[in-house]
Amino acid sequence: MKMADRIILITGATRGIGRFLAETFRGRGCVVVGCGRSETAWEADNFDYQSCDVSDEKAVVKLVRGAARKYGRLDAVLNCAGVASMNHSLLTPASSMEKLLKINVIGTMLVCREAAKAMKKTGGRIVNFSSVAVPMQIEGEAVYAASKAAVETFTKVFAREVAPFGVTCNIVAPSPIDTDLIRGVPAETIEALVKRMGIKRKGTFEDVLQVVDFFLSEKSDGVSGQTIYLGGVS
Repeated sequence: MKMADRIILITGATRGIGRFLAETFRGRGCVVVGCGRSETAWEADNFDYQSCDVSDEKAVVKLVRGAARKYGRLDAVLNCAGVASMNHSLLTPASSMEKLLKINVIGTMLVCREAAKAMKKTGGRIVNFSSVAVPMQIEGEAVYAASKAAVETFTKVFAREVAPFGVTCNIVAPSPIDTDLIRGVPAETIEALVKRMGIKRKGTFEDVLQVVDFFLSEKSDGVSGQTIYLGGVS
């Protein structure tokens, strides 16, 4: 299928990586169904915005089923919605853990589940998001890293479960990118992190796009349940 013919659902499409990917694929001629927690978002041709909290099961069911019904199918899903938290474990309240698990883990699971149901007859591609915080075990990001590690384990098992339907599910794990997720992190902390990476620079939206393009292309037909870490991290 040509890229321009695809129906792509992108969560977290109001800002950061999600918005960049939504704008990119819309610009290529895809129909992009974008969602976020805001009531309204940016407007453009081929961009169908829906307000949705991905941790709300009923809202996710409505979002995904509605998109598949409206456009006749769902070809790809990019699970970009996520939140981060940087704090010492001894100073982290339970509410912070609950928030990250609800959005990063439960939200990813719900969207994957409903997307796979919509793709059951036609096949499709799902791309989830993790972080280099998982393999780098960064101090101060225990809760965030734990939530993303859960996403990675879920994706590996989920990919095996949906493989019989022609659905692949993979992960891209970016290095730090200048988005709202790291805006509150001290510059010296980010600099120290970059020095620990193999590729000693912050990540870019284009870095992420290259991997997403691969996961959505025919070249990755035999690839599922895999995580690609950016920044020379392993």
